[in-house]
Amino acid sequence: MTGRIGKWIKVATLVLVACFCFFQASSQAPSLARAAEGRQDKAAPPVAKGLRVLSAGHSFHVFVPGILKDVAQSAGIKDHVQVDVQSIGGSRVIQHWDLADEKNKAKTALKTGTVDAFTLSPIYLPDEGIARFTQFALEYNPEIRITVQEFWLPYDTYDPARKKADKPDRDAMTGEELRKRHEPYFKGMDDHVRELNQKHGKSVACVVPVGQAVIGLREKIIAGQAPGLKTQEELFTDGIGHVRPPVQVLNAYCHFAVLYRRTPVGLPVPGVLARAKLADEDKLNRLLQELAWEAAVGHPLSGVKP
Repeated sequence: MTGRIGKWIKVATLVLVACFCFFQASSQAPSLARAAEGRQDKAAPPVAKGLRVLSAGHSFHVFVPGILKDVAQSAGIKDHVQVDVQSIGGSRVIQHWDLADEKNKAKTALKTGTVDAFTLSPIYLPDEGIARFTQFALEYNPEIRITVQEFWLPYDTYDPARKKADKPDRDAMTGEELRKRHEPYFKGMDDHVRELNQKHGKSVACVVPVGQAVIGLREKIIAGQAPGLKTQEELFTDGIGHVRPPVQVLNAYCHFAVLYRRTPVGLPVPGVLARAKLADEDKLNRLLQELAWEAAVGHPLSGVKP
């Protein structure tokens, strides 16, 4: 009888251990899946020390470094450094990658291993340059962060073939229509960033949701809630979508929020916006800061949480 009781106790113990292991594995499975997908549900803390930033891009991005430096210094980040800027008009990232070594400022800077963040601004996918630069940068600095700028669509139209189009009637656009047109572009970029993070097993790349913030600004203009701005067309200089100071500053605020994981709300008016001499510039500046922070916090791949 004693031997039989002992046998049943052993069986019961084995069953309990098996159940415990099953439930523990089940509870860990969702978090492991999220990690594999490269999601950034658990954001890192704000960055206190100045970053050494490298940038490569086109005319929808190359104005960011100068404004970002101004913003960082106004936030008390005196040791922010812009390492270099590589500019190619209308470029895809692969064009920066393919640039001859003796002219390739981006590769030269990355080889030093001292770059903390590398900001990129692809136009449309596929763009093999993003993945190649990410792999290259990690070889010299395993802790580097790569940011991918999601921008506003040229001509307000999603056209990966990049055909020249007529100037759009921007003031006829609604927020709903803009979001619908941008949806395939945003999704493609987000999916690519997730794939990169899954490949490298960590969140090396993150999204700077500039396009989402620009749509938010245009919605404010439509609603008559953008100080100093009356029409959507005022934001642009031409049909393709080159931008005036309000969007330039909004772009820089989005990058500040993602790179430093800090809100820009409350910072003084940057020089480029002050020189534009727009009405109600203080109120407009505050709105741009709020829109940038809202976009950064709301994007699951920005790495930013409130």
